[in-house]
Amino acid sequence: MTRFLALAAAAALLTACAPSPPNDVATGVGFGSLEDFDAQRRAREAELVGASPTNPVISQEPEGGSPGPAPDVTVNNPGISDTNDFGAVSGRETIEDNAERLAAQREVYEVIQPTAVPERPRSDRPNIVEYALGTRHPVGQVVWKRSGFNSDDRFQRACARYATQDQAQEDFLARGGPRNDRFGLDPDGDGYACFWDPSPFRTVQSSGN
Repeated sequence: MTRFLALAAAAALLTACAPSPPNDVATGVGFGSLEDFDAQRRAREAELVGASPTNPVISQEPEGGSPGPAPDVTVNNPGISDTNDFGAVSGRETIEDNAERLAAQREVYEVIQPTAVPERPRSDRPNIVEYALGTRHPVGQVVWKRSGFNSDDRFQRACARYATQDQAQEDFLARGGPRNDRFGLDPDGDGYACFWDPSPFRTVQSSGN
């Protein structure tokens, strides 16, 4: 009996001296809490499938370094006037500015009064147009009597002094023609010097009537 009590006391003493079991025995040997275990499992699965983190951080810096300055944009062409744009003009000009500009323009404004048309200087030279319209006979019809001294050579030399037939006819009339022909300009006596032809003037008059 004494021996049994001694064994029981020794067993109780050994039990009291033995270390207490850990608090996480219920959660499984070698692991922490269930939350830690689940987090480690998800991380491991992510590593195996190569998944990226749920909310990856996206860099805002563009490739190739820092962005350069923005290019200049031309809004309006400076070579085109914007005077017809009411918004643009009203933004830089006022009613007072317009009044001053109009006043300055009135100061330099000049009204030119109409004047009479100056009269053409009177000339003592004969008017070949009036002569052409005052006659009716054609070129070559003898109207005036000529002397027999009007040779063809004299006629050619006389007409060669004039640049045009109009000048020859005008001078012929100024020197006494058509009645008199002192220089041999009208040897056939039709009253037209150096083959001058009044037909164009008569045609113009006829078309105008």
